[in-house]
Amino acid sequence: MQAEKIIEIRDLRISFLREKQYYEVVSGISFEIHKGEIVGLVGESGSGKSVSSLAIMGLLPKKYSKINGGEILFYQNTEDKPVNLASLKESEHRLFRGDRIAMIFQEPMTALNPVQKCGKQVLEMILNHNDNLSKDKAKIRVLELFKEVLLPDVERVFNSYPFELSGGQKQRVMIAMALSCNPDLLIADEPTTALDVTVQKAILDLLKSLQKKYGIGILFITHDLGVIKHIADRVIVLYRGEIVEQGDIDKVFFNPQHSYTKGLLASRTPIGERPKRLLTVADFLDNKTPQIELISNKERQAIHNNLYSQPPILCVKDLSVEYVISKNLLGKIKKKVTAVNKVSFDLYKGETLGLVGESGCGKTTIGRAILQLIEANSGQILFKGILLNQTKGKHLREIRKSIQIIFQDPYSSLNPRLTIGEAIQEPMRVHNLYKSEKKRKEKVLSLLEKVGLEASHYDRYPHQFSGGQRQRIGIARCLALNPEIVICDESVSALDVSVQAQVLNLLNDLKKDFRFTYIFISHDLSVVKYMSDRMIVMQKGNIVELGEADTIYSSAQSPYTKTLIAAIPT
Repeated sequence: MQAEKIIEIRDLRISFLREKQYYEVVSGISFEIHKGEIVGLVGESGSGKSVSSLAIMGLLPKKYSKINGGEILFYQNTEDKPVNLASLKESEHRLFRGDRIAMIFQEPMTALNPVQKCGKQVLEMILNHNDNLSKDKAKIRVLELFKEVLLPDVERVFNSYPFELSGGQKQRVMIAMALSCNPDLLIADEPTTALDVTVQKAILDLLKSLQKKYGIGILFITHDLGVIKHIADRVIVLYRGEIVEQGDIDKVFFNPQHSYTKGLLASRTPIGERPKRLLTVADFLDNKTPQIELISNKERQAIHNNLYSQPPILCVKDLSVEYVISKNLLGKIKKKVTAVNKVSFDLYKGETLGLVGESGCGKTTIGRAILQLIEANSGQILFKGILLNQTKGKHLREIRKSIQIIFQDPYSSLNPRLTIGEAIQEPMRVHNLYKSEKKRKEKVLSLLEKVGLEASHYDRYPHQFSGGQRQRIGIARCLALNPEIVICDESVSALDVSVQAQVLNLLNDLKKDFRFTYIFISHDLSVVKYMSDRMIVMQKGNIVELGEADTIYSSAQSPYTKTLIAAIPT
């Protein structure tokens, strides 16, 4: 017997206003969710999955969007007629939002008020929906919820501001807030995308246990089918605003029917094998059957013999970096933390060296210390025999041309007021490359083509591009100075799996064309393992494992590395 129905979406159509004309972004989707069920909604950015959830919550921007067809039927109980949420006024929608239907947003730092303590924010939610509850009883409820979502030291969390908590802790606060009014339906919109794999696994396990305990329905939205396989009972696949496939999780995973679903499944970074190129969704559209070409162990060994027969291009010796946490009134240091603790490694020309570990392990600090963006407390960083941490001024600026970085968030690293052509040209002007504007523009157009963009994109602004395209712009800007070493700092972590595969293929192609040397920083061990020749695993500022990437994955020595591997969604 099927469980009681909570919500039913019937032929939902949503349009957005662009240039004085409405364009349909969700085209007649229909599905339902029952009590005690987790339904996964999967698709790339722009597929309509988040827009559909905002329509359920009544949070679509009224000035720029409209529901132009269909119904969102919410079943309050079996006896009453369902309420069509799509036809409610804002004041009526508030009776359901937060109380009967709650939402966990993708980025807890932007969803939480940065100037209010976490406890107060959850307390406010409870009091708004429970008029007869006293403040003291509401606080007891908040602390109970914090314990239930496995937050440590709940009194401290209650009195902490969001910036004082880790990403995983902030997400747990958001889950506690969503559960505070005992909702019937919980919408989780990409709640684990930016989290470390171990934290992600903990959040997924937590959501599943809470769903079983309370019997609530969950709509879990993500672009990652590996995550959906771990948590969902059923899956719905969205492509360009339409449902192309839906069914039980095993049926869709082991026998996908639509070419788009096959493409999404194949785009995930493989763990047990090493293809020369990652497959993408485009390889499967039009019912193509792409062939996978693997790199043999013999080929990989030959590449490594060549790489490591030469002297290193970069040497890091006993590098330590400390951050000051607090000072007294006289400016003397009261407390400091060691972010990197006596780390040593070599980097060889043409190599991709992976740096992997959870947030706070020190991997990004190492990248910034190499670039001399932060000062090391001790140790040496030698680039071609030059001691970088004793190099200053003009000489350092000259060396910086040879060591460039691709940042995690390309949108915040690009000036929104500059066209992408100007943004890519800017470092050329700073370093006085290519004497004329004409030559610089020619170089930019060549770079755009090299990273898979078009010459016509030259005069467009960053906001006019997708996330994957913006990351390509960031790569082109990095290439503008013809660097020898490129530091990729979480440069694919926020991308859809298929776009991630495209960017990883591009990085490998550029490595072959320009014989780049990469330091590839990520919390995702599966991505680092695929990209890297050797891999460094870091924990709390220390190297816990260093060696050939495949060897570390197949026979990890450190318990911490084994934990990271076990947390990878498969």
